[in-house]
Amino acid sequence: MRVRTYAEAELPPDLAAQVADLEAQAWPGATPGHDPALAPRVMVLVDEEGAVAASLALLFKPVRHGGRTYRAAGLSAVVTRDTARGRGYGGRLVAAARTALAADPAVDLVLFSCDRPLVPFYEAAGFTRLPGTVLVGGTPGQPLATDAPGFAKEVLADFPGADTGAAAFAGARIALYPGLVDRLW
Repeated sequence: MRVRTYAEAELPPDLAAQVADLEAQAWPGATPGHDPALAPRVMVLVDEEGAVAASLALLFKPVRHGGRTYRAAGLSAVVTRDTARGRGYGGRLVAAARTALAADPAVDLVLFSCDRPLVPFYEAAGFTRLPGTVLVGGTPGQPLATDAPGFAKEVLADFPGADTGAAAFAGARIALYPGLVDRLW
């Protein structure tokens, strides 16, 4: 198994079709792809025959918080092929994403949300849960917050290039506002 990373617009057609398949299995009816304004990169874990076992997207945008602007990245659309689950492929890919983002000098902060039962999965890859933190996605005119009724979300983070840590973000409302395509990355 090898991890490969592509700008979403440069994802080879055979891999793009497989990623779209995986996402359709996980989120039926969702439109594949991400907002180009978020400079999406796709990471895939592929076997020797070129079959995608797991995929995720990395999204990027500046985030203003506490009087500062951070160069933020987030994980989105993390999925493992249903027939490959339980083998550690998703964890391997998420850990590779964390390593890649930590090595990227253009990233100060990694922020994303997940369903509560998935918190241990992301913590095992090195991300930190931010208790009480709320990401506000969508747009200022059409916000979507992780504490909206019916959501059971937690916020996780990593601070590879920030001179601050979890304490500056714990218990905070963070205006992510990635737009209407990737409402909450």
